[in-house]
Amino acid sequence: MERRIFFKKGTQGAIAASILPIVGSSCVSTKENGIVLATTNDNAHNPGNPEQWQQMGTGMRANPLRKKIVEFDVVVIGGGAAGICAAVSAARNGSKTILVQDRPVLGGNASSEIRVHLNGVNHLKNGLPERETGIIEELLLLNRFQNPQESFTVWDHVLYDFVTREPNLELLLNTSAMRAEMKDGKIASAICWQLTTEMEYTINGKIFIDCSGDGLLAATSGALYRTGREASSEFNEKYAPEQADGWQMGATVLLSSKDMGKPMPFSPPSFTLKYEAEKSHKGRKLKPFVEGFWWVELGSEDDIIADYEENRHKLMGYAYGVWDYVKNSGKFPEAENYALDWVCSLPGKRESRRFMGDYILSEGDMLGNKQFDDAVAYGGWSLDEHNPGGIENLSEPPSYFHEKFAEVYQIPFRCLYSKNISNLLFAGRNISQTHIALSSSRIMATCALEGQAVGTAASICIKKGVLPRNITDSYINELQEQLLRDDAFIPKRPSNNPNDIAKKASLIFASSTLSGDAKFLTDGMSRDIDGNIHHWESDKLPAEIQLEWDNSVNLSKVELKCDTNVKRNLMMRKDSLNDEHFSNQVPEELLKSLSLEARIDGNWVSISSINKNKTRLIKFNFDTIKATAIKIIVKETYGKENVKLFGISCFES
Repeated sequence: MERRIFFKKGTQGAIAASILPIVGSSCVSTKENGIVLATTNDNAHNPGNPEQWQQMGTGMRANPLRKKIVEFDVVVIGGGAAGICAAVSAARNGSKTILVQDRPVLGGNASSEIRVHLNGVNHLKNGLPERETGIIEELLLLNRFQNPQESFTVWDHVLYDFVTREPNLELLLNTSAMRAEMKDGKIASAICWQLTTEMEYTINGKIFIDCSGDGLLAATSGALYRTGREASSEFNEKYAPEQADGWQMGATVLLSSKDMGKPMPFSPPSFTLKYEAEKSHKGRKLKPFVEGFWWVELGSEDDIIADYEENRHKLMGYAYGVWDYVKNSGKFPEAENYALDWVCSLPGKRESRRFMGDYILSEGDMLGNKQFDDAVAYGGWSLDEHNPGGIENLSEPPSYFHEKFAEVYQIPFRCLYSKNISNLLFAGRNISQTHIALSSSRIMATCALEGQAVGTAASICIKKGVLPRNITDSYINELQEQLLRDDAFIPKRPSNNPNDIAKKASLIFASSTLSGDAKFLTDGMSRDIDGNIHHWESDKLPAEIQLEWDNSVNLSKVELKCDTNVKRNLMMRKDSLNDEHFSNQVPEELLKSLSLEARIDGNWVSISSINKNKTRLIKFNFDTIKATAIKIIVKETYGKENVKLFGISCFES
């Protein structure tokens, strides 16, 4: 770059490079656009910085002071399923939001770095899922459209697309939240460091959400937390140990292999640790071996975070040791042509800190199906307590799978904010719960529901100028109604939004009906559950649904909830399973094309149409009209000959 171009760009160009040319021998510090800049030749502004940078392109000397100060309403730490849903929900509901992720990719345990299936409620006694809707379903559907080849690295970028397309949301990758800065008992800032740019960020915010799993930001704020197993007597938990101890469920190294079509010898690396199969519990299954072994894990009875690197090294050795046994023991001749295709280098964590809220969720709440006035999410994976000793406790089963649930359980909002740090929320495995409760609720799609709940709550905090505890006291109904409108599901809690004009319709009818009833579309329940029908289904296509009002109403939004078959899983699997419980393609039930008409001044007027819908929650947004009726014409699905709808809502704004 020529010198005149550099000076023409001026300070703006210097800001972009985080440098400023020296002017004489003065020492000047400035702040522009949230970036701290310095011009000096003696490092007086930054003691201890020995850098002597001569930029050959300009012939100038500069002293980089890579620091930025940025301001947001909501600061979300952790870019796994919970953090993504928290950040997106906060942004969509009007809060200026930033998502901070310490890895180069989003997704946490579900990312290409770790490759855990994004399970949810798919472990009930009846064998059927009760799949999560809302933001997490929207994301999984997007993956079915953009990633039909089921590539984990492409999945990373589906997540990236999903986050970066949000206009009110900024993303920082490769950025670790190192500590919280406090003021008056609240978190004022998150001090972060970005590996790739050597940039130190001070992120000021009003509400902070820690979805990072380990919860370093929350811990350094002084938030109360626990680790280890509670004694059975504390919460009357039958699956807890008699005496409290420090054991925490371990992290896992996964691997996968590929049929190469010819014999593939295997020589284990030097760090391999021998797998003693003869001492192993029968629950440690070695088939199918193609997608690895979830039970190659190590826990800790002390500081599982401090032990992580030591455990990672051992886990790599154990993973290769199990594969060495498969390849070289002579007991698996079918493995002759298989070679390792991928081995995880970042063990997937299950447990560490659990932060204390105004309520601690326990085993009894789940098994007893306790109903909470402040319920905002649900779970239903089995009580799946992994052997704390992991692969170093071979004689015990890898997981105890204590009990499956007959129906889903509720998760209250009081478990999702800190008891003693007033502007701190959390979602994921670090919520306020016991060790035994964690054995079920840690599943990623369940964590995602918690994420959507806290992101929505944070936006209400910003709008109302209140703190999370005030939501419980004064705004819990508003939080629940917004979650339900955004297509989250809360068990036993129908929507009754007072602003929903559809509920005031004098007549709802359909051109044809195969099952259900058109009147169910305003009953507030967005799925068939507990043996009850809450849908309308057409008899062939096309078909029409019509809503009538006695007097004209002002409308600018019409929202539909269509069918995606929540009794079938959508998550991407390494084995690309496609059966009655798992789908590896776009759900054939999903509504593809539809249109909206309104009766205005006695005449039917075309309002809008959608030809390639990709979401369960379908939104028509338009300039306000004054209408006495609307008509929804459903035309085509992605395969089914009929359409099912579970809800219609209408709003003025």
